Amino acid sequence: MREKVVENRPYGLMPRNGQASSRPCFDDPREFNKENGVSRLRVRLNRLELANPVLVASGTFGYAREMQAFIRFDRLGGIIPKTITPQPRAGNPTPRTVETASGMLNSIGLDNDGLDAFLSKHLEYLLSLGTSVIANVAGKNRDEFVQMAERLGKVPGIAALELNISCPNVAHGVDFGTNAKLAAEVVAGVRGACDLPVIAKLTPNVTSIVEIAQAAADGGADAVSVINTIQGMAVDWRRRKPVLGAGFGGLSGPAIKPVALRMVFQVARAVRIPIIGVGGIQTVEDVMEFLVAGASAVQIGTANFYNPSGAEHLVGQLDALLEREGVADVNEVIGTLRFPDGTGCLR
Repeated sequence: MREKVVENRPYGLMPRNGQASSRPCFDDPREFNKENGVSRLRVRLNRLELANPVLVASGTFGYAREMQAFIRFDRLGGIIPKTITPQPRAGNPTPRTVETASGMLNSIGLDNDGLDAFLSKHLEYLLSLGTSVIANVAGKNRDEFVQMAERLGKVPGIAALELNISCPNVAHGVDFGTNAKLAAEVVAGVRGACDLPVIAKLTPNVTSIVEIAQAAADGGADAVSVINTIQGMAVDWRRRKPVLGAGFGGLSGPAIKPVALRMVFQVARAVRIPIIGVGGIQTVEDVMEFLVAGASAVQIGTANFYNPSGAEHLVGQLDALLEREGVADVNEVIGTLRFPDGTGCLR
């Protein structure tokens, strides 16, 4: 007998109509059409080709071992493990996370084992999972990004590099992502240091994300991830203190989806570069909204915390939706949004 999938959502999140519903949030992944779905869902982001457009976001999936009881990794378009830095980082003081209305704030502070440990302890397992592995890296300066790219570029099996130039939770974490000149320089440096496809992960904490996206494209990026978290704060007024140990944190989850969609579309209609949409994606409708707005792929982030199987299920649900709509290739819907003034995405 087929098991019914129970709807899951984080505390405080309700369906769009504000009332409880028995409708499953994610379809059973067994509905994925293996014969037609493989070709229907394949996407290309310049030099990076993915089996399907559903990725899991860095910082929400650990090194993947943590999720092995919940998900079939080979159904995913790709895995982006937690950010790697040249040396191990202990991260920020606790508390590091707090729930907010329709989202969460985190101030992890790039807690990770460092590049050496990633290569010796984690990478072999990641490469055995049957899906694309995109390494996410962060450095204090251009040279650190370049040096990590040189080492990772020599390792067979890694599909691409995602440059975290947009973390709001560490000192100088957004310096490269808020300055167009610096963004172009770090991307160009990494592009020259290795042959891997390069993705720049952009911050929304800027006046013009289009300017930064164009700089990344000029530097040679194959794609941009839009967006990282929005800097925010939670306050305990009784103690007159911030809730998070570091004071500020990055806001993620459904609360930021409208901002992410706006920025994806702004980049898509101004810059000729593939986009990976990130921000508050929970359902297949969310995925379709990002694709139509100009994203060629999406990353599932906060939803992994309350439904660790959700990303896999979305692959099956997306395939089923496209089949129902008579769409033979997911690329047919990418960037098809038209704005009221008649403008649309560059394709």
